Amino acid sequence: MKIIRDIEALKAVRGQLSGSVGFVPTMGALHHGHLSLIQKARAENDHLIVSIFVNPTQFLPGEDLDRYPRREEADRKICELAGVDILFMPEISSIYRADEVKLKAPAYLGYILEGNRRPGHFDGVVQVVMKLFGLTRPTRAYFGKKDAQQLRILQKMAEDFFLPLEIVPVDTVREEDGLALSSRNVYLRPEEREKALSISRSLKRASRLVMAGELESEAIKRQMHEMMKDIDVEYVAIVDRDFKPLEKVEIKNTIILVAAKVGQTRLIDNLWI
Repeated sequence: MKIIRDIEALKAVRGQLSGSVGFVPTMGALHHGHLSLIQKARAENDHLIVSIFVNPTQFLPGEDLDRYPRREEADRKICELAGVDILFMPEISSIYRADEVKLKAPAYLGYILEGNRRPGHFDGVVQVVMKLFGLTRPTRAYFGKKDAQQLRILQKMAEDFFLPLEIVPVDTVREEDGLALSSRNVYLRPEEREKALSISRSLKRASRLVMAGELESEAIKRQMHEMMKDIDVEYVAIVDRDFKPLEKVEIKNTIILVAAKVGQTRLIDNLWI
């Protein structure tokens, strides 16, 4: 595995690659969710590039940029064992420049739900991902379904800019107790973690309701809120694949999304129907 920190060195190595290239962009603190992306990319491509870059432009003032978990040595070992060919770990100064051209997230998708709670967050996401795409020139790029809104925005970015790559969605990975894997789970105290389980349990309740024939969005959301009454729920949304609100669940075209704070930790999760 080659570890590259320099932009020009990455360009040189990328230029020597023939065949398909899989790319998994991450912010490090790798867990089994990231590993599922890496393994799928490894299986589907001739070469595999993983980036680790804690992107400052997607954090809002007061968010956890400074305390975002960083575990460089462990991350390197995980990537090596998973068969990563190139691990790209740039410095902030090499990625961003003064007075540079800026991308913005779409006016609707970028400013509802997560975008409403974190205005400007998706602007930072599309900015850094476009840069990383330009550097790695992947055949396929892999993103988790847990960040469903981010996934749709990046799919739209690839469509709108005619990028010659495929965005590959990968299913959410969960702990044995149902909690969706997240680098932020380490912030949860034991009693908070127990409360956080109500998020995934509410989504299971929604799934059972739909399977029993309940398709009314408001009825489903009421039961979900009841299950999460002991945590600070920011939103429960039932939308189609383009994130337009649905009055009724549409099978194979619905995502149910939850965002909540448990203590000081903000968590998101969702269910694809």
